Amino acid sequence: AQSGLLKIICGTDTLGVDINVPIRTVLLTGLAKFDGKRMRLLNAREFHQIAGRAGRAGYDTVGHVVVQAPTWTIEFERERAKQRAREEAGKAPNSAKKRKKEPKPRIPEGAVSWSEENLTKLVENPPEALRPHLRITASMVLALIARPGDAVAAGRHLIMTSHQTRTQKLKLVREAVEIFRGLRDAEIIEVLEEVDHLGRRFSLVEDLQLDFTMNQPLAPFAIAMIDSLDEESETLTLDTVSILEAILEDPRQILLAQQNAARGELLAELKADGVEYTERMARLDEVTWPKPLEEDLEAALEIYARSRPWVRAEDLSPKSVVREIHETGQTFSEFVQRYGLQRAEGIVLRYLSDAYQAMRRTVPQDLRTEELEDMIEWLGVLVRGIDSSLLDEWEALTHPEDLEDGASEIRPTSPRGLSAQTKVLRTMVRAALWQRVEHFAFEREERLAELDGASGWDRKRWAEAMDAYYDTYDEVGIDGPARSPQLLQITEESRLWRIRQVLDDPEGNHDWAIEAELDLEATDEAGEPVLTITHVGDIADR
Repeated sequence: AQSGLLKIICGTDTLGVDINVPIRTVLLTGLAKFDGKRMRLLNAREFHQIAGRAGRAGYDTVGHVVVQAPTWTIEFERERAKQRAREEAGKAPNSAKKRKKEPKPRIPEGAVSWSEENLTKLVENPPEALRPHLRITASMVLALIARPGDAVAAGRHLIMTSHQTRTQKLKLVREAVEIFRGLRDAEIIEVLEEVDHLGRRFSLVEDLQLDFTMNQPLAPFAIAMIDSLDEESETLTLDTVSILEAILEDPRQILLAQQNAARGELLAELKADGVEYTERMARLDEVTWPKPLEEDLEAALEIYARSRPWVRAEDLSPKSVVREIHETGQTFSEFVQRYGLQRAEGIVLRYLSDAYQAMRRTVPQDLRTEELEDMIEWLGVLVRGIDSSLLDEWEALTHPEDLEDGASEIRPTSPRGLSAQTKVLRTMVRAALWQRVEHFAFEREERLAELDGASGWDRKRWAEAMDAYYDTYDEVGIDGPARSPQLLQITEESRLWRIRQVLDDPEGNHDWAIEAELDLEATDEAGEPVLTITHVGDIADR
């Protein structure tokens, strides 16, 4: 930057934190930002944080800050200028005589507008005071225990030298003690009989994985909840995923997109049924994004928090992103397209990466099932197939000794072909076939045509298959027994797999199936299963 090689630097308001880059002029494209929950105007501190970068120390006596008006205001003024030009040229009647009130720009729904008055206030107002925040979490306690020396003394020093008030410090000390006791009772940490060679009095129990972490505040609760699940449950793995998703930070844009999609589907149904407008709106207000196990999790957390006052109920947020992708057999691109998240692909990828790390590093080995291991491997392949850099960064942090001496950057590695990862590919194939079973059960021939229309299975062909099935049976089972591994048959050959997903009919005859072939070479090239439907109907007709 000092050499003049950087002509333009693009960034958010965080660019102004702890940097010293010489900038002559700051251009703000807006005075509003999305803070993770809603769009709002910048406060004075955020404005001064980036505007204060204007002016190169030692070069300029002043710095310039330019703020762009809202795009709708710019368009409005542009149209007004064109209208005035036409009026002055006599090509249009003088509209000012007809207007009783001065028109205003139309602000898009959900947008936040600003004006020169807002800018003046931001310039004149002093930056708001920074308030210190410190929160003790299970992850911090584990980090203190893992480091050499006395963890208790280190934790006390961390809290007592912070900028919190004395009352807040004492509260944090109590919370740290409660968290420690919870980890000890959960048999995640143990008290050593003697101080070890690093001066530690505590350690992780030996049967935990080496990269075990608790990066989420409610990770101890999640482990306790997973431990309480019924091992015989057919939804054990999916419920484990839902528990972990519930303690992750909300990807608001994804959740709002899911909510809007659910409301759109319900609205179409209500209109088709002739429901009145008032009732429609009331019903739509009740719709939110999917929240698996919501009631069970909230009830369990209430009991869990009685003996752990540091637990915050707002840290629990049930959602279904990983679970939905797996249950519906969607690929990353299909999920993004379904919810119109093309401009938020990075948020989706980051969330999936965080979920993968939580599944891989938070669940103790003794609580993992073979099916959960397959799910973890599947999610890792899904994320790495999109962009391996996030996982490579995690791996480097987990195993820094694997980096060559002097290496300063992490380069993405090419993932193995899916055909070489049989367990992962089987999981993906199972999900893809189940997606078709669900669409078939709900007679969604349009969705099925979107999946398989290119291979000849268009809307008409799927509709004919459905008509033939429902002439014989009343419904297709989609509950636990319908997901039985016995109903999915995969024959592996050198260049392709032959797959048969048997439909669970109400009489238990199991004589109807969706059959497909998987092209392994095309699958490796595409990074996702490439399926061709070969038959939908009575197995005896093959």
